[in-house]
Amino acid sequence: MENRIAVISVIVEEPASTDALNFLLSSYKDYIVGRMGIPYKACDVSIICVAVDAPQDVIAALSGKIGSLTGISSKTAYSNVIHKTEGTAC
Repeated sequence: MENRIAVISVIVEEPASTDALNFLLSSYKDYIVGRMGIPYKACDVSIICVAVDAPQDVIAALSGKIGSLTGISSKTAYSNVIHKTEGTAC
């Protein structure tokens, strides 16, 4: 199987959905390389960047599930780095 490296950008406009988002991200923790969250208080939103290393179908599923949460939108940017999942990452 092949993994890809990607970044999922998330905008949280509905703070009530953050528990569901955090639960979802924790269920994909084996694929998450890191995440960074920025509270943008002036506009009452949170901006989150999630770096992942996973099969493309897993990345697409996670991004789709995140985007289906109320008040949350997501977009994914894929790198051209593709590697086998055997052993360690890249």
